[in-house]
Amino acid sequence: MLDQGAPPHDRTATAPAPRGVAARLMRRKPVERLVAEGGHGEGGSLRRSLGLWQLTMISIGATLGTGIFVVLGNAVPKAGPAVTLSFVIAGLTALFSALSYAELAGTIPVSGSSYSYAYATMGELIAWVCGWCLLLEYGVSVAAVAVGWGEYLNELLDGTLGVTIPTALSAPPGDGGIFNLPALIVVLLAMVFLLGGAKESARANTIMVCVKIAALVLFCAIGFMGFKSGNYSHFMPLGMAGVSGAAGTLFFSYIGFDAASTAGEEAKNAQRDLPRAIMLSLVIVTALYVLVAAVAVGAKPWRQFNDSEAALAQIMKDVTGQSFWATLLAACAVIAIASVVLTVLYGQTRILFAMSRDGLVPKVFAKVHPKTGAPRANTVIVSVFCGVLAAAIPLGQLADATSIGTLFAFALVNVAVVVLRRTRPAMRRTFRVPLSPLLPALGFGFCIWMMGSLSAVTWIVFGVWMAVGLVFYFVYGYRRSRLATGEDLAVTAEK
Repeated sequence: MLDQGAPPHDRTATAPAPRGVAARLMRRKPVERLVAEGGHGEGGSLRRSLGLWQLTMISIGATLGTGIFVVLGNAVPKAGPAVTLSFVIAGLTALFSALSYAELAGTIPVSGSSYSYAYATMGELIAWVCGWCLLLEYGVSVAAVAVGWGEYLNELLDGTLGVTIPTALSAPPGDGGIFNLPALIVVLLAMVFLLGGAKESARANTIMVCVKIAALVLFCAIGFMGFKSGNYSHFMPLGMAGVSGAAGTLFFSYIGFDAASTAGEEAKNAQRDLPRAIMLSLVIVTALYVLVAAVAVGAKPWRQFNDSEAALAQIMKDVTGQSFWATLLAACAVIAIASVVLTVLYGQTRILFAMSRDGLVPKVFAKVHPKTGAPRANTVIVSVFCGVLAAAIPLGQLADATSIGTLFAFALVNVAVVVLRRTRPAMRRTFRVPLSPLLPALGFGFCIWMMGSLSAVTWIVFGVWMAVGLVFYFVYGYRRSRLATGEDLAVTAEK
């Protein structure tokens, strides 16, 4: 399937480890070896059971819901009615990166996503940095979305039973509570599905995605009845700075489109289906985001958005004057946001699986259960960590921290696609970024620009996170890397 420029275990894969610290930091993992190891874990292998439909639903499931059901209430006060433009800017930034993702996913169809792409093109240290950013992107976004799930659960309980979970048990410290129990619960529920295997998880996700799309269409139909053009009279009250700031926050809403790339080792025809799933999901999600945001701002003055994570349910109640529709939307949102938690958590476990297989994190994350084909220990550890994080950290801080990690990883992907074009021009590609290197350069530039729009606190958090990651790499991964030891997991697994 790939070009015949090098055998599966070429001289780069079997040569002695390069000498010198700088050389070892820049050691690259050959594409052929990445692909040959696909699916192999400690004690078992992942199963190829996902087609184009399931992969697209995974991307939509991981993406659709975070920006509309959860973060919209935080973004509108930053941009005003121009939040619709913020969605377009964030979507355009995602599109440039999605093109690069699509090319690399079809060329290097493995579970590591941008971490593996960086490993093949820019070397181990850059790959580690990218992987560490992905841990921030996926792991923290699971927690952030889980926080919003609790808000809609309270709306549902209030509309059906007339009760709500006490603030002490439904909000994290700093938001008036002690422990966000609902956030922990939804993460653990997602964990249960994932332990059953990828095929079973994909089936549950598909059902939940259909529910969330139906919920958003329903919102648009009802919200349009309360639409007032006067709400757009001052379209950009906070200027372009507000629009870009909101776009930086809303980029958090687009991180899921790359979730399909983490399923590279469980797809039936990864090289054909991964690029299609990535592009198709991004188009569908962006269209829905812009439509729902336009209706929401038209139905409610932007100054009345008060950082609520359940903004859409409140709009439904205000427009109809009845609690029924708001309760129905809240019920759909509870299901919809749960699918985001499920699919993003799935992506997180598969990235750690790839990093563990390369020796950069402990082997426990690469252990695969022989019956389910799922990395069970990995799933349990990640789920418990993300659940506790969701229960203890406020949403706003989580969303911005996720955005900066995502933007940095996406910037590296745009570089990786250009590097691989130069170093392996003859390699078979099932999708090619048009106008390369112009569009990858634009994708890189947009990512850096949006990173610059985020707050100083977010940059401090990012800097601390990266410093911790580098310490871990030099203490653990630098010497245990399979490229450093010469160990080939694919050969070991086949024996």
